[in-house]
Amino acid sequence: MQSIGIICEYNPFHKGHQKQLRMIRERFGEEAAIVCVMSGDFVQRGEPALYPASVRAKAAVLAGADLVLELPLTYSLRSAEGFADGGVEILSELGVVEHLCFGCERQEGLTETARVLCTEDFSAELKKQLETGISFASARQRALEAMGCDGTVIETPNNILGVEYCKAILRRQSRLQPMPILRQGGYHDESPDAENPSAASLRKTEDFLPYVPEETVPCYEGQPQYRREYGERAMLARLRTMTEEEFSQVPYGSEGLWSKVMRLCRQGGSVEEILQGAKSKRYAYTRLSRLLMCAFLGISQQLLEKRAPYVRILALSGRGRALLRQAKAGSSLTLLHAGERPPVCEYAEAEARAALCYDLFCEQPNYRKYREEDTVFCAEKM
Repeated sequence: MQSIGIICEYNPFHKGHQKQLRMIRERFGEEAAIVCVMSGDFVQRGEPALYPASVRAKAAVLAGADLVLELPLTYSLRSAEGFADGGVEILSELGVVEHLCFGCERQEGLTETARVLCTEDFSAELKKQLETGISFASARQRALEAMGCDGTVIETPNNILGVEYCKAILRRQSRLQPMPILRQGGYHDESPDAENPSAASLRKTEDFLPYVPEETVPCYEGQPQYRREYGERAMLARLRTMTEEEFSQVPYGSEGLWSKVMRLCRQGGSVEEILQGAKSKRYAYTRLSRLLMCAFLGISQQLLEKRAPYVRILALSGRGRALLRQAKAGSSLTLLHAGERPPVCEYAEAEARAALCYDLFCEQPNYRKYREEDTVFCAEKM
């Protein structure tokens, strides 16, 4: 049985995601097992997920995935490089996944670009470009071009992530084989495409149910949504009362950025006002958003960089259950079912804290859903 991995957020799961699952089965056969490593209740752009991880994982399995594992909180809130590396780490150490499938805007040059990015010569050239004061994204593209490479490979969001996946595979000497597929539709579309919607456009759409697979509609019906604006006052209360020492330990605050953000937090009347005040050519909006969320959740730079001690199982099919038995026999991962008590450690404390804070972002203030009440969704179909 061939096993294919996907690193994802499914925020929310939609028809475009289901099309990717179908394309995998068209290539590897109906018996292929699909393993998804999915962000939990907080996503890489530094925001709460629109729906809890349990809801999104169930939708994925109903639409064709076989096993959904949770990308640990601290991996989900890393930069694109750290997010990709964390997902590759988990899929590699599971021990049963052969391929990593991901969408991209163009399929040529991804691995070649990744090889260059892994060299010491590139690191030196990147440092030189950063010293000019331009953003990291611009500096990296110029550094590639200075080394005679095609910098346009990393101009688009999915290609950037695709190159990071290839980098992580190379650095970890992973057995995973990259499987890039051409992504249809626009990443930043304001309104959703009927067959290839972007998750970003669906989060802005009042009724996104026409754009999700029919079998997943019940997962979302009647479920409250979670958005940053619903928990903004809670965020501001925490951010305004943090000490200088606490702010100095927050990720993404290097070069004195934490000090500027701290001042803005004590003056700003909204999270958006803080983000816009701190944003510049050098410091992207998403980096600042992750900084604020890490500060709110009490995640330090040291904790963000640590290896997660366990990975949670969120949902599985009959095929996924069989694959999991095979994986546990030779895997170096500690796998926990949702709701299963984790070992006592700093990461577990942060995870429990984040689970409680996630409730504060719910549109229904009295709706409370603790992680301990979650169960693994098991679909009987193979």
